[in-house]
Amino acid sequence: MKKNNADTVVVLDFETSGLSPDMGDRAIEIGAVLIEEGKITDRFQQLMNPGFKINSFIQQYTGITNSMLHNADIGSVVIKKFAKFIGKNNLVAHNAAFDRRFLDSEMAIAQKAYSGQFNCSMLLARRIYQNAQDHKLETLVRLKKLPISGTFHRALADTEMTAHLWLKMLEDLEVEYGVMKPSFEYINKLSKTPKHKVAILLRP
Repeated sequence: MKKNNADTVVVLDFETSGLSPDMGDRAIEIGAVLIEEGKITDRFQQLMNPGFKINSFIQQYTGITNSMLHNADIGSVVIKKFAKFIGKNNLVAHNAAFDRRFLDSEMAIAQKAYSGQFNCSMLLARRIYQNAQDHKLETLVRLKKLPISGTFHRALADTEMTAHLWLKMLEDLEVEYGVMKPSFEYINKLSKTPKHKVAILLRP
């Protein structure tokens, strides 16, 4: 197994108290799955007590209530466990810029770090599925008829659906373009390629 292959990654998702850690927002739930050689082999999910009450909009949006968070471990305790779960694997998230900001913030608070690279499954989907109505996770899951795991906007459910989408995109790259066992670096390059040049990169 080559750890740099795109089919061996940790897929993650945060639910949060707001939009930006720079504004004092914190993670309130993390979900993640480990994919090894194209198969989901492990899962991680925990609520995270942010140290303050979350507002009613976030409670309604996520289904996570203040009473659920009251007895949850604080973020630094959870993120230290998650750092072990990540190991040296590369990371994937849908709209990764958002999740990466919160991961970096929570890691800094816990004085932990990670060594893997990040890829955004939404950016990759925009290159591969250019004719999709939009590239929201729910839209893509329904478009590709992927398994719907639990409830959208809960971290583990979103993560599992993102993992299925990631594996489907790797499958479609192989079936439609002959791209077999791509490296994570290749997928990162594809995700950043201008849409009008994608066909050139994928040309057999």
